[in-house]
Amino acid sequence: MKYFRNILNSRSETNGNFFLEIRKILGFKVKNRKLYKKAFTHRSMNIKDDKGNPLNYERLEFVGDAMLSSVIAAYLFKEVPQGDEGYLTKMRSKVVSREHLNELGKELRLIDLVVSKIPKSNFGNNIHGNIFEALVGAIFLDLGYKYCERFIYEKVINPHVDIETLEGKVISYKSLLIEWCQKEKKTFDYNVYEDTGNDNLKHFSVKLSINNKLVAKGRATSKKKAEEKASKRAFFAYQGRIKNTAQSH
Repeated sequence: MKYFRNILNSRSETNGNFFLEIRKILGFKVKNRKLYKKAFTHRSMNIKDDKGNPLNYERLEFVGDAMLSSVIAAYLFKEVPQGDEGYLTKMRSKVVSREHLNELGKELRLIDLVVSKIPKSNFGNNIHGNIFEALVGAIFLDLGYKYCERFIYEKVINPHVDIETLEGKVISYKSLLIEWCQKEKKTFDYNVYEDTGNDNLKHFSVKLSINNKLVAKGRATSKKKAEEKASKRAFFAYQGRIKNTAQSH
């Protein structure tokens, strides 16, 4: 624990006044400072408490994810009284999507406050959203639901949540394309293969065929991303037909 305190207290020398920055981000004072230090500690620091429990942001991330879902769900329930369960679930998923949370984390420059033994340039994009969730979790455990709700309204709902815009936002082009193919009784096939080429990172390529005809290709650092890229290209190629199908059902 002494080592944990020394490591975290040294942060003020490298990142300026840590808690001054936290105050600027939140707009209110905090009580339990240890929670916020933990929210910005990466697991690579390998710090543990006296009982051997890891001291990093991952458990706070779990709490923050639940709180975001809760506050956004309550907001949508009030704002869209005509929305059924399926509609509300879809809309909430759009607000708390990994892509959106990453954008929020970047907007607040949270990564600047992270302490880690790994160079920040080596982090994946999801670190931004993970830290944002951990910060929400820390606020809830420190100050309770009202302050947590206030933060989510100020940083997420008020500046970024517009019902009409959200309704038109696509979370997964792959899901949309598969749904369309199934409605239209079309066959589809994602042929994924490793395609490292000259890159240091492993890459995957995908060929997407509809009714045995190649319609799009995609390449990315994961199979999922490659499939989504190909699906997005196919969606725009078939956009007119997909919209017509949606309107007729």
